[in-house]
Amino acid sequence: MLTLPDIKTCFSQLIATPSISALEAELDMSNQKIIDLLSNWFSDAGFQCQTQVVPLSRNKHNLLAQIGKGTGGLLLAGHTDTVPFDEGRWSQDPFTLTEKNNRWYGLGTCDMKGFFALVLAAVKEIPLDKLKHPLYILASADEETTMNGAKAFAQAKSIAPDYAIIGEPTSLKPVYMHKGHFTQGIRVTGRSGHSSDPSKGLNAIEVMHLVIGELLKLKQFLSEHYHEAAFSVPYPTMNFGHVHGGDAANRICGCCDLHIDLRPLPGLSLEEMELLIVKYLSPVCNQYPGTIEVAPLYPGSEPFAGNLNDPWTQIVAKLSSHQAEVVNYATEAPYIKQLGCQTLVLGPGSIDQAHQPDEYLDLDYINSTKDLIKNLIYHACIK
Repeated sequence: MLTLPDIKTCFSQLIATPSISALEAELDMSNQKIIDLLSNWFSDAGFQCQTQVVPLSRNKHNLLAQIGKGTGGLLLAGHTDTVPFDEGRWSQDPFTLTEKNNRWYGLGTCDMKGFFALVLAAVKEIPLDKLKHPLYILASADEETTMNGAKAFAQAKSIAPDYAIIGEPTSLKPVYMHKGHFTQGIRVTGRSGHSSDPSKGLNAIEVMHLVIGELLKLKQFLSEHYHEAAFSVPYPTMNFGHVHGGDAANRICGCCDLHIDLRPLPGLSLEEMELLIVKYLSPVCNQYPGTIEVAPLYPGSEPFAGNLNDPWTQIVAKLSSHQAEVVNYATEAPYIKQLGCQTLVLGPGSIDQAHQPDEYLDLDYINSTKDLIKNLIYHACIK
């Protein structure tokens, strides 16, 4: 038995080490201390650990831990960052592991720093000298914002496992497919002026009205031409989430902004979505040249599709006692899949707890997750 911290101590130390990711520099934190913590633990467990600086980040790092030699093997992956917490809405300190109601509360217990503590607990009970194929642990950066950690790791292609599990909270149900996530900001810049003479200005709200009309045509096109019956909403969605323009009723509006959210199906890339938006807005852009700007609000995430009939999917479904399913939220899976491995998303806790005040992990998941991870390692690396 390895002399590593017990599982509650691991949870406590992970939760007590803030690693918030945010697009705003004043909220964003380095994940260096979390990486150091995990690197020490997995090194003590016999893994070879290496860290990589993540390009285009604010002092963020990925950690890759490996044990065992040979080809193929299993990658257990997760992200080290959390979202910011809602000040004043937590019933206890988000950075102190608090046990009550048969739950562990804390920022990252469920989404998803706690997954690493459960992996470490499983590894302690595995005969690591019996590995026939390598076992890898990836701790990535900035999943909650840019996904630059997973993107950089996939691009490097430093390993080639046969199988991968991404430990996002899925209630221990394997997920083999999910939609992507894509946001766009559209700005119309007109010419302000006095409302008494509309001919001396260009009303940005009126131009935006035309823009919205074209986007509604695209929304209809997407619902009619793309379909995946496995999803509860079986077509790509477009949501008009924010619009603002003008400053007074008696002024011609000089600027109007619209923010939209799109959820593409597998088979419809973010690049294709951008091209479709450009195509549908081209009549308005031609009518009012130089007035319309379109740009992502923040980096998007590609859709992901594995194969329901893959051997790995069938094995994990049997081991977890749950059929593989699809979800509407996005993960690092499309990037991990680029390594050439059969990839699934599966982890403890409910996605309903993610990004919520008083985030928690039900303690019933502790032993069941540890045992499932041990079985996954056995099937992928030992059997």
